Amino acid sequence: MIRCLEDLYAAVKEKEVKSIAVAVAEDEAIIKLVKQATQKGIARFILTGDAKRIEELLRHEGLDPSDFEIHNCPSHKEAAEKAVSLVVQGKAHLVMKGELQTALFLKALLDKEKGLRGGNLISQITVTEKPEGDGLLMFTDCAMNIAPTLEEKKQLIENAVGLAMRLGYAQPKVAVLSAVEVVNPAMPDTMDAAILSKMAERGQIANALVDGPFALDNAISVAAAKQKKIGGPVAGQADIVLVPNLQVGNAIHKGLTYLSQKKVAAAVVGAKVPIVMTSRADTTDTKLYSIAIATYVS
Repeated sequence: MIRCLEDLYAAVKEKEVKSIAVAVAEDEAIIKLVKQATQKGIARFILTGDAKRIEELLRHEGLDPSDFEIHNCPSHKEAAEKAVSLVVQGKAHLVMKGELQTALFLKALLDKEKGLRGGNLISQITVTEKPEGDGLLMFTDCAMNIAPTLEEKKQLIENAVGLAMRLGYAQPKVAVLSAVEVVNPAMPDTMDAAILSKMAERGQIANALVDGPFALDNAISVAAAKQKKIGGPVAGQADIVLVPNLQVGNAIHKGLTYLSQKKVAAAVVGAKVPIVMTSRADTTDTKLYSIAIATYVS
């Protein structure tokens, strides 16, 4: 079981080193990240994009271009399609977004004929460490799904539960987040939380304990849950927190990084393989943890 993000580095090294196809790698920050991940031994990289520029950047970082498989692609569209095709053909295990627009990357990724579309919703999961005790704490969705419906929330939970199980959490505890911890018909998020809890109770959401609604404090703090007299196995002990919408999730992700200086990783799941897709504003540690978590669960 992975109990902290730093554990990922050692855990990854115990498995086969995975190859990551990078879509549009001709960027200084991307090549610096490739260098650091390579030095840590957590992944190998196949680079697509402007081959001449990629080679220049590799040399600038003291790397030998001959140590890398590089595919010259004249446009970002072709680089994204090439990176995805390398995974489809089994020549790479994972795909990573480089210096291109997210929409262009996702278009290649989700192409119905040549992409990596899976059977579930594509979703993002922010992974950090619990403030109380040990273990990982996940928030979803913090980057991709804007205002998920009830059915989409079910899929977001299933995606996060799948990731948690691959990290060693046999029956993760899922807290469905709202502003309050009581069901209020005037607040649709609380109604969804109650329905999702009952769905899990009836076996419609498997391999997890789901409860809600919870405010954030009583989802992750045992003391806060006790003070408000909220019981149950999830209260104060959540492994996964389902946020009601993108605004809340995005604020939590950035708050963890910039207000709390917490260790954070970002995982994108729901496709046929995990996806490495971080923000340019993310810290280097966040990007490295994101690579490590994707390679570990792939």
